[in-house]
Amino acid sequence: MEEIDVEKRRLGVNFNKEGKAEIALWAPKVECAEIYYVNKDRSEPLRGDSYGLWTLTTETLKPGDLYFYQLDGKVQFPDPASLSQPDGVHGASQAYDILDFGWTDDKWRNFPLKDYIFYELHTGTFTQEGTFAEIEKKLDYLIDLGITAIEIMPVAQFSGDRNWGYDGVFPFCVQNSYGGAKGLQMLVDTCHNKGLAVVLDVVFNHVGPEGNHFENFGHYFTDKYHTPWGNAINFDDAWCDYVRKFFIENTLMWFRDFHIDGLRMDAVHAIKDFSPVHILQEIKQHVDVLIRETGRNHYLIAELDLNDTRYINPINKGGFGLDAQWIDEFHHALRVSSGQPKTGYYSDFESVVSLAKSYEDAYVYDGSYSDHRKKKFGVKAAENPGQQFIVFSQNHDHVGNRMLGERTSVLVSFEMQKLLAGAVLVSPYLPMLFMGEEYGESNPFQYFVSHTDPELAEAVRKGRKKEFEAFHIEGDAPDPMSEETFENSKLQWDLIGQEPHKTMLSYYKKLITIRKEHAALHILNRKDVSVEYTADQGVIVLQRQHKIQHTICMMNFSKEPQQVKVPVFATTWHKLLASSDLKWKGTEDLPRTISEEISLVLPPESFTLYSNEHE
Repeated sequence: MEEIDVEKRRLGVNFNKEGKAEIALWAPKVECAEIYYVNKDRSEPLRGDSYGLWTLTTETLKPGDLYFYQLDGKVQFPDPASLSQPDGVHGASQAYDILDFGWTDDKWRNFPLKDYIFYELHTGTFTQEGTFAEIEKKLDYLIDLGITAIEIMPVAQFSGDRNWGYDGVFPFCVQNSYGGAKGLQMLVDTCHNKGLAVVLDVVFNHVGPEGNHFENFGHYFTDKYHTPWGNAINFDDAWCDYVRKFFIENTLMWFRDFHIDGLRMDAVHAIKDFSPVHILQEIKQHVDVLIRETGRNHYLIAELDLNDTRYINPINKGGFGLDAQWIDEFHHALRVSSGQPKTGYYSDFESVVSLAKSYEDAYVYDGSYSDHRKKKFGVKAAENPGQQFIVFSQNHDHVGNRMLGERTSVLVSFEMQKLLAGAVLVSPYLPMLFMGEEYGESNPFQYFVSHTDPELAEAVRKGRKKEFEAFHIEGDAPDPMSEETFENSKLQWDLIGQEPHKTMLSYYKKLITIRKEHAALHILNRKDVSVEYTADQGVIVLQRQHKIQHTICMMNFSKEPQQVKVPVFATTWHKLLASSDLKWKGTEDLPRTISEEISLVLPPESFTLYSNEHE
């Protein structure tokens, strides 16, 4: 078995400098493998080895040509490592020269992770047209907002043209209805030339159902483990070597050939691997080699439902070496603090108390007993820097996994929306916005798919219904298969010029600007964070400091005015932002300056930020 070459994609169809197609297919389950040229209506045999790798170098296949693999002279399937599926998951693969793109981003240098301000978006619903080309037209808007990195939900080819993206069945292939591989390369190139980083969401814990033909080729799955979405990918069972290689190659391709700056790795807790070197660690090791070879920096970010620092600790300290992780617990604590029901996984969190804990310790559960899980949960993350944690008030999961997909804007008041935004952007962690939240988008973001298999479609409907039983919600979820469900989830861009959306957008811009301009906020030193709270008042006072600069953030989550007194060194405090000010459609202006002790009556559902020094 050949070693992985970080400089070049080896699996699937690739073109060498002479223009010849180099074909590599892993199919240990078959006795004979051929490539069938659709345009020429003929096939050509591949040569196999003892590892089940079938190869061929040929001049017959050209970029743009359609092809299938023919197994044992009988059945034809698309390429598991296909780069293009112009006719969808059931159609022929299309040869694509991934290196034949005229990149113009030579001057681009990835931001340090500490400077990332993420904006999560779904390509199909971010614009009416739902393409990469249309995203390009909105980049100046995102830059003006203050975003430094867009995070794109998965784009691996899925069935139909409507899907969240987590049902992808061709991990190397970019969804044809979005614009395909070239469309994504163009988007990344444009982002870099405008000064934006690009993070891509990838799924390495399962493969979607429709169009999934992996098992016909090789031992991609194992019965040793199970995931909520089907068979577990084989990372440690017999024949796992090429499966590991497949996903390592996939990671390297996004970074090397698409110039992606970071990968958000979906639900890594569902990746089952008891190998001496975990697959995530091996991926990280190869990425580090690529970084040394190219001089371009790339990040690996985990979505992780485990409060386990092993995933983000350095390899030399026994960790897997991932750069950062999402903290869902911050979100849960924030939602409960805003007065939303403590049902399902929210039942473990206490208003204000849990949020204060997350500000200070990142994880809410770091060894204490979780009643929802019925066990002690988590470890302490005291030594992990703030840039290793990503926080948010909403994301695709926690909006879309509501039965009706309601956004925060229709669940809480205008004042509370401003408070939630502030709570995220003054945290000692990396902030992420979910598309549309910055102007209070009112359309839902609902779960949608476009499977062509009727039985599968019905199974998805039943699965959604069962999912909401834990939340004790009555009624029926919107039909995931309905095109109306998809259309209802698209952003309404005309809202940004209307009130109160216009004011909300200005408020977000101001918040982001303040975070960038004040060292006490953008330098993520967790050691200089102090948090106090009063549970019965629903108040949190968060203090952050860098050298002589000191900021005090007062958050009133209650529906009543609350008196706060903060004993501090005698100084003059300057107001940076108060969500209750008339400028932000609040009810009253708070003082521009305060001398000596901070003593204020905080308006209901308000966010107030003062600083003692401008650097």
